[in-house]
Amino acid sequence: MKGSGKFNSASGYADRFLTRHFSGGTMDYRQMAALIVPLLIDQSFIVFSSLFNTTMISSSGMDAVSAVNMVDSINVFLLNIFIAVATGGTVIIAQYKGSGNHKFVPRAISGSVTSVVLISTAIAVSVIAFSPAILNWLFGNAEQTVLSNARIYLVGSALSYVFFGIMEAVSATFRGLGATRSSLVLTVTMYSLYVSLNYILIRVFSLGIIGMVISLVVSRLIASILSIFFLVRRKNEYRLKLSEIIRFDFPMLRRAFSLGFPFATEQMFFNGGKILTQTFIVGMGTLAIGTNAITASVTSLFMIPANTFSLSVITVVGQCIGNKDIRQARKAIRSFSVLTSLSILLMAMFVLPFLRNIVMLYHPAEEIIGTILLISFVNTAAQFLLWPASFLLPAALRAAGDARFTSVVSMLSMWLFRVVFGYVAGVILGWGVMGVWIAMQAEWGVRGIVFFLRVRGDRWYKHKVLE
Repeated sequence: MKGSGKFNSASGYADRFLTRHFSGGTMDYRQMAALIVPLLIDQSFIVFSSLFNTTMISSSGMDAVSAVNMVDSINVFLLNIFIAVATGGTVIIAQYKGSGNHKFVPRAISGSVTSVVLISTAIAVSVIAFSPAILNWLFGNAEQTVLSNARIYLVGSALSYVFFGIMEAVSATFRGLGATRSSLVLTVTMYSLYVSLNYILIRVFSLGIIGMVISLVVSRLIASILSIFFLVRRKNEYRLKLSEIIRFDFPMLRRAFSLGFPFATEQMFFNGGKILTQTFIVGMGTLAIGTNAITASVTSLFMIPANTFSLSVITVVGQCIGNKDIRQARKAIRSFSVLTSLSILLMAMFVLPFLRNIVMLYHPAEEIIGTILLISFVNTAAQFLLWPASFLLPAALRAAGDARFTSVVSMLSMWLFRVVFGYVAGVILGWGVMGVWIAMQAEWGVRGIVFFLRVRGDRWYKHKVLE
């Protein structure tokens, strides 16, 4: 009985603590937990499958790893455009639901999916048509074997853009509604297929890059079909008919683009800057490309909970703003920021002791192991101190409709600071890959300060998003 009393006391304390720091008039902490837990599994699956796939392609040699890393910098640039437009849909859907205006939610869902399909189709056609020119322009200094693999992977990736766009738009819809279990099913399905097919085609049949391309296209195609099935089979007021999924509802399309376009533009400039820094690294040689690729994959492990909170805060703040609950919106931003930093610290405690073992899974050249470990340790400290202000805060600002401000700040900080400083530190001063990463971390600090000051004011939540 005494033990039961202690348990009840601890449970009561936890309930009061969580209510104080997370609950409000729009959502309570239990609803947030129901939102966060599936997203956490979702993000874990994405990161671990990416890590697993990178280790598998590394068995085909550093040329293959370098090719995948180069093309993925282009893929990140382009796919984030789709994600940005889909995020605009998330904000609209979350605010409509928060405001209680449920009849507009299906229209917002249709507008989100339609806008992403239009953009992804146009980009896919352009990339396939101009893939040789794109690679020669960006990475012409790379070794010929790396470029040959890169061409195959880029065209194959482009073939899957529309399928990825459909899945991402539907997943963003579910996040806006708070139905993150459905988005989790889509993610698990797609990445399970991708990992399984990669293992069969790369490890068993030794198809290398071609095997990875087949796996990518097939897994995204099946995930997109499942996404459409989820929309037409939902048993609530948000269910859509098949004919309504792609619909040219111009007022809703305009609203989705008005929120998504600034973020998409930001992503184009932001990831364009990352591609430019990638060209600095390409000029340093294949080992430098491999160092950067492996380090990026390893350090993503630390960010699984952080990325989860960054996605969750969009839904929470969006619904709070839709309900005109500014007090809880501010509380959520503060609490999620602290939670993000603590999560990075916790992940570091679990991962860092085994970091060398994880790095060895990539079969790196002996001479780059020390650099990978050093960059990873420095980057973890920077993530703990700087990442929440630099990335979670702008996600919250976008959820309130403050997309233009966040986009301008992100573009300016990237091009005026990370790119210039990255070139100076990495190339002119000769610090190599380490210099490029230090520049990135310094840029996090600069933009984080700006976003922190913005959140302290009141202009960020006064935008009109809904009709």
